[in-house]
Amino acid sequence: MPRELIPYATDDVSALAKSLRSQMTARTKPPSHVEMLNMLARAAGHRNFQHLRALAAGLVPRASDAVGAPAQADGALVARAARCFDAQGRLTSWPARRSVQDLCLWAIWSALPRDRLFDERGISALLDTLHLFGDPAIIRRTMCHLGLMSRTVDGRDYRRIERAPTPEAAALIRLLRERARGAVGPQGQGAAETSS
Repeated sequence: MPRELIPYATDDVSALAKSLRSQMTARTKPPSHVEMLNMLARAAGHRNFQHLRALAAGLVPRASDAVGAPAQADGALVARAARCFDAQGRLTSWPARRSVQDLCLWAIWSALPRDRLFDERGISALLDTLHLFGDPAIIRRTMCHLGLMSRTVDGRDYRRIERAPTPEAAALIRLLRERARGAVGPQGQGAAETSS
């Protein structure tokens, strides 16, 4: 059976190296072949290797396919994720659906300071201010798994990984910031629309 060739490129080799390094240092043992493929794909800004493979096969549109037009966000997914946050932008409960969990974690990611190293107690204290269900460990673990945050092998130090948000993540972050400023109601309607 012939090997499937999948092109691999990145706009920022430095960010790629940082992402791979942080994903590798968060592990206690070497990754399997499939785990390594997923790490490479995430480091280049893809959801996982299957997403990279689908892009290469033309099964999903690329952001660059529409000339000059940004990739469109899935509005229904953004609305589902937005319902998981209160008016102050705190995650009220852990979503059941994985796609909503991942999107909600981008909003948490956006609230973490850049270039700051946290110990486990410090990152847990910060995460406690960003959610209401009392489980910072699940947020820490899942963010590390998604490549949004790195942790050292011994689990002592945590740091936000700089990545470009997906279109849905960018839309959710913008919506939650506007809502926190009082400009947008819980379902994405303007304040004038929700008050009538």
